Amino acid sequence: MRIRLPALNLKAKLMALMVMLLGLTLGAEVMVSLNTQNRIVEATQDNVKELASAIQISVQELTSVGTFDRDRLQNYVNSLHNNGLEVSIASSKDLIINSSNPALIGEAINRGAIHPVVAQAAEHGGDPLSVPAFTVGPAGEQTVYLIPVEVEDHLLGYVQVVADFADFARPLKEHRIHLLTVALAIFAIGLVFSYVLAERYVNPIHAVASAAQNIAARGLEPVPEAHRRDEIGLLTRSFNEMVDQLRRARAREAELNRLERFTALGQLAGALAHEIKNPLNFISLAIDQLRARYAPQLLNDQDTYRRQLGVMKDEVHRLSELIQSFLNYGRPIEVHPASTDVRSLVRNVLELSDSKLRSQSIQALEQGAEEPVLLNVDAEKLHACFINVVANAIQAMPEGGQLEVAFRREGDAQVITFSDTGAGIDPEVASHVFDPFFTTKREGIGLGLFFSRAIVERHGGTIRIGPNPAGRGTTVTFIFPLGTLGKHS
Repeated sequence: MRIRLPALNLKAKLMALMVMLLGLTLGAEVMVSLNTQNRIVEATQDNVKELASAIQISVQELTSVGTFDRDRLQNYVNSLHNNGLEVSIASSKDLIINSSNPALIGEAINRGAIHPVVAQAAEHGGDPLSVPAFTVGPAGEQTVYLIPVEVEDHLLGYVQVVADFADFARPLKEHRIHLLTVALAIFAIGLVFSYVLAERYVNPIHAVASAAQNIAARGLEPVPEAHRRDEIGLLTRSFNEMVDQLRRARAREAELNRLERFTALGQLAGALAHEIKNPLNFISLAIDQLRARYAPQLLNDQDTYRRQLGVMKDEVHRLSELIQSFLNYGRPIEVHPASTDVRSLVRNVLELSDSKLRSQSIQALEQGAEEPVLLNVDAEKLHACFINVVANAIQAMPEGGQLEVAFRREGDAQVITFSDTGAGIDPEVASHVFDPFFTTKREGIGLGLFFSRAIVERHGGTIRIGPNPAGRGTTVTFIFPLGTLGKHS
């Protein structure tokens, strides 16, 4: 089972970052301090041990009654790690008889250090004496200790120790340097973390702000989704939800405006068509009466007379069909679906258009399996759609070409495509071909594809038009859902 940790908000993350940096700082300081203390203790122990050994060698040399290696003291001090230690042996006459620094042999010891020793000896008697010390050097960096050596109240001499305590100051100096280095490192880490955190939070905010400022120029564009569970993720999700709601509201508003405009046009078209259709009916009846009454009386020009009346009748019929289109525009489309073999329906349309196809050297091809394509549709309405599409394809290929009809299944949908090899269609034109009264032809009123889309959408399907994917020409695509057609009747 996957454990889902609780989401941290921005305040919690900032507090966690500050606590982490504070913890790193305190931890580093504690570690450096403990390390420095250990080094000081170790240095003190080493110096005390070395100093004790040097004093021991000096006392042995003063109290020795036999021969003694006078270079032993110098060799021992030179072998020490502490270069600031200098040990000298003075006789009771206050002259240095041996020293780790050969240049001091034969010189007198510091007189100022002898008087405190003599005064303490007179004051304390046989009690232990405290070793006096004084500093020398420009900055007092060296400390001088003068230790008297007595045997049975007989002064044998002195041991003079000059110690440089720079070894004790060195760990402290290194401690300060380490603390400064650690502080700078933690500060740099904090800067990096702060920059990364700021980038993670500022970039999505900038994206939202830019999208909000550029709505007028670029429209309602969503921002990249931030898959986060904090305030920034909530902000981007809320912004995208707002954009989606505004898009739907705009689409609904545009659809309402379109429907209102179409309704007004439909009412106007229906009224005009009704007023025009009645006179056309009377004209048609009058032409039929003229043909029946006067044609038999003409002997020479009877054929011409009938032909002229036929032309008049055809034009009146064409005008009547146009008027009927206007009437249909103002009415809702009703469909009566039934199980229909759409492949046979398309073949019937191609057979009806065969003479026109042959006259323009257009080859009609059919792609897909030969099995029937059964859909629950209104055959009459769909037949009118296919007639309109085939007629447009024929008009687009006046010099001949190829018309290909394809059937295929895509998931739960049946797709039917009509592809021609004509001049093609401009994208700007393709975006308006389904609008009422839009046409690029000299003949027609621009309602064919409008009615086709209305019929297809009434069946629950969609119709698209665009460039031919195979090359030159135009492709009209019909998409019908398989399982829901009967619900749209």
